[in-house]
Amino acid sequence: MEKNTFYVTTPIYYPSGKFHLGTAYTTVLADTIKKYKKQRGYDARMLTGLDEHGQKVEQVAIKRGMTPQEHVDDMANQAKELWKKLDIEYDDFIRTTEERHTKIVEKIFNKFMEQGDIYKGEYEGWYCMPCETYFTETQLVDGKCPDCGREVKRMKEEAYFFNMKKYQKRLEDFYAKNPDFILPEYRKNELFSNFIEPGIEDLCITRTTFDWGVKVPKDPKHVIYVWLDALTNYITALGYMSDDDTLFKKYWPADLQIVGKDIIRFHGIYWPIFLMALDLPLPKRIYSHGFLMMKDGKMSKSKGNVVYPEMLIDRYGVDATRYYLLRTFPYGQDCIFTPEDFVNRYNFDLCNDLGNLLNRTIGMVNKYFEGIVPDYKGLVNDVDRDLQDTIVTKIKEYENNMENLHFATAIEEIWAIIARANKYVDETAPWTLAKNGDTEKLEAVMANLVETLRIIAILINPVMSQTAEKIFNQLGIDKEEYKQYDTINKFGKVTKGIKVIEKGEPLFLRLDSAEEIEYIKNHMK
Repeated sequence: MEKNTFYVTTPIYYPSGKFHLGTAYTTVLADTIKKYKKQRGYDARMLTGLDEHGQKVEQVAIKRGMTPQEHVDDMANQAKELWKKLDIEYDDFIRTTEERHTKIVEKIFNKFMEQGDIYKGEYEGWYCMPCETYFTETQLVDGKCPDCGREVKRMKEEAYFFNMKKYQKRLEDFYAKNPDFILPEYRKNELFSNFIEPGIEDLCITRTTFDWGVKVPKDPKHVIYVWLDALTNYITALGYMSDDDTLFKKYWPADLQIVGKDIIRFHGIYWPIFLMALDLPLPKRIYSHGFLMMKDGKMSKSKGNVVYPEMLIDRYGVDATRYYLLRTFPYGQDCIFTPEDFVNRYNFDLCNDLGNLLNRTIGMVNKYFEGIVPDYKGLVNDVDRDLQDTIVTKIKEYENNMENLHFATAIEEIWAIIARANKYVDETAPWTLAKNGDTEKLEAVMANLVETLRIIAILINPVMSQTAEKIFNQLGIDKEEYKQYDTINKFGKVTKGIKVIEKGEPLFLRLDSAEEIEYIKNHMK
């Protein structure tokens, strides 16, 4: 039987500079949900990449003394290296300078022209260079860009326009029938109040004041506007309108598109309308997350408060970095990064809670049973039953939160299992059972703890795959059948004879808080 498919995308990133921790969050989110879906038996596919055209890219390249192509080639290499370092398992990396993309953008533009969706005119308005976006006077906030807060410039040029008004009613009807299309709901409400209800403006979709981009096929002095070019990557990467559209037929519409709150307007208005004009189905869900903030506001090189993921990975490991990002970001909201919080999460959640549970269990199996895990014989008493009931309940809550994109809460459910297991050790007091010669109960306790850790390793795998594998290795679990997600719903999968490692390396070494907080502060840029 053919597997259910799951297609998740990140926005394609603007290659204007080094990627900071906030940019990494979006990609870690997409990678985590892809890995989770893959665990659950889905044929899951993830797309990421770079948005390489536009005036800003051209200007950054000039500042670096490079051609635009040299600049984007360098940034693409940097991005791929970072994603590898972050344990990102993407299936495709799309670059908008690739022919597989540019040729289809030209075809899409021609189709819109033939349908009468595009007309030629002259545009005059307020232009934000960093966002590559025009705004009307009423859309400005205190005379500045409503998206990034920077200065805008009055510009006038010949341009092609997309007739957005033609599709406004259809877009409103779609939202009425699909209330969960944009998540969280308040992001959708913001779109309606700020942009849809006042009336959608026709969109300027070409520029003539720079050269770096996809040319309009029959009018090459015009460069296709970066947002029409960029947004279509989600379907060009699947082979839409190409000689081989097998992937497109298999994976479109996307199940989930993850974007930052700063570009939800483009994904919540322009993107659906472009798809409607192409007579294509819309994505099933678009999730808009918040920003990673510092105490003094957004990360900024001028403030010297930018945190780069490479620094955290090199010092504390990829799993600790991924765990922190996913555990601390509230659903759809901003998250404030502090060195203190990062170090505390590392010491208490990873070292104390998870690391110590594994160390204690490995130590006791070695001490009391010469490293051989006792056979699981079922429930012994109410304490055992409560542990197992907690696991069953928390797995259901974990799954519900993952499906609904509440990643931080999903991880909390795993840690609730970890906390219950640590409490179980104290309640059962294996050292007392051994002293009293109560072998049957002691065997049950050890089997329960090993089984609980096996389940924990499976649950954390999408977030912390290296740590999950270390847990399996230390428990002596090498058979793939014991690592499968569908085994966690029946307690007692571990069988007699598994031999734990004699002395495992700690998963996480406790940090000197003051020293590490100072280290992180000194390495912000």
